[in-house]
This record gives sequence, C-alpha cells and structure tokens, in this order.
Amino acid sequence: MFVVTGAGPVGWTVAEQLAAAGRRVRVLTRSGKGPDHPLIEKQAVDVSDPARLGGLFRGATAVFHCIHGSQYSAKVWAAELPGAEQAVLAAAGEAGAVVVFPESLYSYSEPDRPMTEEGPREAQGGKRGVRTALLKARAASATDTVSVAAGDFFGPRVRNAHAGERMVKPVLAGKSLMVIGNAGLPHSFTYVPDLAAAMIVAAQDRTLWNTVWHAPTGPALSQREIAAAFAAAAGARAPRVSAVPGWALRAMGMFSPATRELAETLYQFERPFVMDSRASEAALGLQPTPLTEAAAATVAWWGDQEQ
Repeated sequence: MFVVTGAGPVGWTVAEQLAAAGRRVRVLTRSGKGPDHPLIEKQAVDVSDPARLGGLFRGATAVFHCIHGSQYSAKVWAAELPGAEQAVLAAAGEAGAVVVFPESLYSYSEPDRPMTEEGPREAQGGKRGVRTALLKARAASATDTVSVAAGDFFGPRVRNAHAGERMVKPVLAGKSLMVIGNAGLPHSFTYVPDLAAAMIVAAQDRTLWNTVWHAPTGPALSQREIAAAFAAAAGARAPRVSAVPGWALRAMGMFSPATRELAETLYQFERPFVMDSRASEAALGLQPTPLTEAAAATVAWWGDQEQ
C-alpha cells in the first residue's frame, strides 16, 4: 500500500500510475479529492496534523509527499512547509515507510551552469532558501527519504506553471503569447508523468534512497520552442511570442506582492537554466517521454477541459 499526500498534478499522477500498476493507494487531501479508481482510497485530512497520520500511514511501503504551499510566497512556504514535512517524516518513520518528495531546482546555487545531481544546493533567501532548508532537514531526518528534482512542469493537469494554463490556452486559441524574461533562452521543462514515474521507481529501490535524483527531462527548450510544440500538437500555427523584460517585472513587483514573488525567479529566465538528468536516467532505468508525445498528451487533456 502506498500513501500519496496531495492531489495536484504530481500527486494525482503518482496515484494514477500506482493504481494502473495494480498497487493499492491512499490519497490524503484536505478536500478528499483524487483520482477515481477501485484501488484508490481517498480521505479528507490535514497532513500537517501529526495526530491524524499514524493510523493512515500504518502498513504503507512509501509515502509520496506532494503538497505545496497554499500560496506562491516565501513567507507562506516558510510558515507551512517545514512543519508539514516534519509531521510526515515522523509518522512515516514510525510506519517504516520511505518518504518520496518531488523537488524543484530552486535550491541550486550555481544555476548558470548545467545542474547535475552532484551540483551544490546551497541557495539562500526567499523561496530558494526555503527549498534549501527543506532538503537539509530531510537529510538530517532519521526517516529514509528520496527527493526527485524537476524543471518547470508541463503536462496533463498542470495549470499554474509557465508552460501551463497561461501558455497552452492561448496557443490553442490561436492567440499571441506573453512570457517573462527572454523567450529564446534554453530552459528545462519536465513532463509531470516522467517525474511521477521516477518517484515511483525511486520509492521501490532502497539503493536509491537518501539521495537527490533528477526526473528524466528532455533537452532544454526555449519558451518559444515549447509553445511551438504545443501548437504543432494541436495542428495550429506557432504563436507569436513576446516577453515582459525583467526590469519591467521587477518594477511591477514594487506594487504587487504576487508579481514580486514571480520576479524572484527571473534569474531562471534571463539566462540559460538547464538541468542534466542523464545520471538519474541511468540509475532509474527511465527515459524522458519524447516531446511530440508529451505535447500531444498535454494538448489532448486541455482539449477535454474545453468540452
């Protein structure tokens, strides 16, 4: 039996893949939502409450902790995420289960060169510093863990992402597209089903635990190139892509807290931002889904949402 906390794009996809493989899954969310499948049990629970977790984790082989902050804010992340992770780690440790985390590239402190599994993860300040602290807390925990880092998400169910709703919907509508930073620089985008598959493999191989791995991720694409891939999958013309320059976004951030949080990650879009997953692919025995296939699945899912 496997436990999945959260039913965003990652948690939902992990649960679906486990159930499709014949595994019993318990999905825990505040709302009680999750995929519908005979092997999936859904429960409404706040996983930051340690008193609720002991019985729910009992008998689990692994816990996939796929919950993020309620807002895209360093302050909210710092207030919500460490406590929830510690509660999950403690309960999983008592149950004898490994905890598997999806992770971002925010903690990498030398992002100007291709980021590898051995690269330094010492970034400080803001959301980057929160991610660094979470990784250090996992490493210090007595509970076994494994973290699987990914680039910016795309794929079915991915809405609030650079290659999510604000990119795919305009492309499918035949409209022009506005991105941030530089639309022509290489940037790593990870297909969420590939991240989920990597997390599942890592959970079931003890030799892969207590390490940070990279989700299988294809060659870096510019924002213009991934938009063109979505357009090609939809049989549409590649969109006109323009970009909000960094100085403009930073200026807007002086008056908008949400924009200020977004501007904090501009370094990822003003210079090449590339991850290398070759070592992880070899260790996990996985390859990234070809872009044409991943883009087609993404477009098909969005098409279903419009019906």
